[in-house]
Amino acid sequence: MLRATALLAVLLLAGCPTPETHDVDLIPLPAELAVEPGSFELTSSASIAVSDGAAGVGELLAAVLRPSTGFELPVVVAEAGPGDIGLVLDPDVGQGDEGYLLDVTGTGAVVRAEAPAGLFYGCQTLRQLLPPEVESSTAQEVAWVMPQVVVADRPRFAWRGTMLDVARHFFGVDEVERQIELAAYHKLNRFHLHLTDDQGWRIEIASWPLLTEVGGSTEVGGGPGGWFTQEEYAGLAAFAEARFVTLVPEIDMPGHVNAALASYAELNEEGEVAEPYTGTSVGFSSLWLEGEATMRFVEDVLGEVAAMTPGPWIHVGGDEAFETDHDDYAAFMHQVRAIVADRGKTLVGWEEIGTAGLELPYVAQAWVMGEGSEAAADAGASMIASRASRAYLDMAYDGQSHIGTIWAGLTDTQEAYEWDPADDFGVDLLGLEAPLWTESVDSREDIDFLVWPRLAGHAEIAWSPATGRDWAGYRARLAGHGRRLDVLGVGYYRSPLVDWIW
Repeated sequence: MLRATALLAVLLLAGCPTPETHDVDLIPLPAELAVEPGSFELTSSASIAVSDGAAGVGELLAAVLRPSTGFELPVVVAEAGPGDIGLVLDPDVGQGDEGYLLDVTGTGAVVRAEAPAGLFYGCQTLRQLLPPEVESSTAQEVAWVMPQVVVADRPRFAWRGTMLDVARHFFGVDEVERQIELAAYHKLNRFHLHLTDDQGWRIEIASWPLLTEVGGSTEVGGGPGGWFTQEEYAGLAAFAEARFVTLVPEIDMPGHVNAALASYAELNEEGEVAEPYTGTSVGFSSLWLEGEATMRFVEDVLGEVAAMTPGPWIHVGGDEAFETDHDDYAAFMHQVRAIVADRGKTLVGWEEIGTAGLELPYVAQAWVMGEGSEAAADAGASMIASRASRAYLDMAYDGQSHIGTIWAGLTDTQEAYEWDPADDFGVDLLGLEAPLWTESVDSREDIDFLVWPRLAGHAEIAWSPATGRDWAGYRARLAGHGRRLDVLGVGYYRSPLVDWIW
């Protein structure tokens, strides 16, 4: 501890990562990092020694290391000895709940943090110090050597998120868990699930069963659709929570609701169910806000979703409600905010909710940087930056991309990385989120190609200090990081802007 404290003082005086950071391919880049001569080799005699309260994180680390190393790596409540990995909860670390200190010497590696989340993030850095083969699911003949380093690290933003749209095309539990795992590996802590839209309804609502029976049976292009049972959704929330990721469900309203209108006639002004929709155009649907059943529907849906969501946020969309009168829209959003608050949650919505004059607190997610985002920011709402031209993961990389849309522009790896969301809203920004809309995405291969490596860059923007990092340094680290993505089975886009290590 004395060694780590002394070196940390030097690092803090430096105020930025040291010149040696090119020796390791860490993404996100830690706030402070010193690489020293020498190394530590993990061997079959090692234990993962944890303090009280750290066993859960220890088991997560062991679950990653055991298959590739072939070592037993028992998780024991004890002080770390020579050759061990230590995970220590320590209230005096001074890096916040998500920060940590990592000290790798010639005889061992120790992560210290004030809270389990910090230990978890320290373990993700430790993984990246080991050879890329550590991410393999089968035993590898590799010397498990990591460089000697001292790291002092904590996140830049509280909200570090990504979004998966399962409404346009449905993706099941296995794929969502995989994306949560990859997000957590890159120190992201919010996973936004876009659960409902014109093309599909993806969450079971016991009091309105036709939402999934009818609304869940379609998707873009006429595929079979699908949905999550409440048990499956609760499992996803728990899976995320174990990895210090908060699931944020979105039930989009009052627009983007054709799947609901196709399920229940009473939600339509005409008193008849709408035709199921499998196209991609938007802005044509709206709940019948004067309808006797509509607010009962909203209360039931949001109540059931809130009850099965452990996190504090419910996303209600609110975007592109072109068929809803603005005064009616504002009154409706006030009612929705109250419903969400009555269930102990905080409302999140796309930036258009800023035009409704809502009472605080609420969170506005800015994507077009228009009137709504300005109004929300001026009102003092918490802001999430998701500028479409930089953060939307469904945008094509370049003119030769075989998949992706172009309405917000082309966004290659460098453009995605060089965006700084603080330029949009200043220092009071809650954080950023990178969404993947799935109009053109219907497979794991499509997700991987569009999300990675851009999301790695967004993760670094969200975690690492704005100063001390740049495209040249990130590009060099990303080239090595690609080998880890390869071992993880991620079919990422090999941008010609990066000299990938094959």
